[in-house]
Amino acid sequence: MKRILMFTALLAAVSVPPTVSMAQSAMDTGMPSSNTAGAAPMAGDDVYKAFHEEAGIQRIMDDFIVRVTTDPRIKDRFANANLVRLKLLLVQQVSYLTGGPDTYSGRDMKTAHAGMNLQSGDFNALAEDLQLSMDKEGVAFRAQNKLLAKLAPMEHQIVTK
Repeated sequence: MKRILMFTALLAAVSVPPTVSMAQSAMDTGMPSSNTAGAAPMAGDDVYKAFHEEAGIQRIMDDFIVRVTTDPRIKDRFANANLVRLKLLLVQQVSYLTGGPDTYSGRDMKTAHAGMNLQSGDFNALAEDLQLSMDKEGVAFRAQNKLLAKLAPMEHQIVTK
């Protein structure tokens, strides 16, 4: 609960007034543009290693996909999702942001989420589910916070309502 409160406080610091479903974003096949992952990668690969590298990020996303598709707060957002593609893009994004070797191949955050009418509650639920998945993988709290610090400002681009 402490982590959720810390993340919520971080979100409050960067929130903006609140534009399709998260599922449509998952089916996104657009070509990348500059900084499409939503943030610059971390220097070095210490955080990537704390996430147990590619295999760990894969396990986190396997668990995360199950969580978001069964979370009553947001599961409807994923009803028509291409979950295979969603997982691929999330693995790429987390690997890239944590200093790993992957390149993110999806659209920028604003374009990928345009028209989805996402609210802060959707973003927060997703973040909570991600934290639970990172906990399950045994990712250190400090490493989790470093990733969350990269993800939190993306709320500006994702939440439109």
